[in-house]
Amino acid sequence: MSNQDVACCTNLGPAPLGEERAVELAVVFKALGDPVRLRLLSMIAAAQRDTGVCVCELIPAFDLSQPTISHHLKLLRQAGLVDCERRGTWVYYWLRPETTDQLAVLLSRPANEWTAALESV
Repeated sequence: MSNQDVACCTNLGPAPLGEERAVELAVVFKALGDPVRLRLLSMIAAAQRDTGVCVCELIPAFDLSQPTISHHLKLLRQAGLVDCERRGTWVYYWLRPETTDQLAVLLSRPANEWTAALESV
């Protein structure tokens, strides 16, 4: 049998990850695709405080202005990775484990199990 005799174009069926869910996850992965945002998220997660991490504690770790850091935090918030609360002058941030847990479930399974994994979280 030659290579020309083998059917290469078979129907794979529906994608394990639906279009709507893929769009939602793309926002999260886009937020994580920036080194500053990834570092911010790691700092917030590492703090493990019930009270959250004050933005004033995050700024010194970067050679960026406060408005730039706030912009990055806003994108993390919009992606559902962190949440925040204003307390007086400062804003405190904390990790949203429901989002990071979903990512962990998705990334720890083979792609053919993604649909079931995403439905279970």
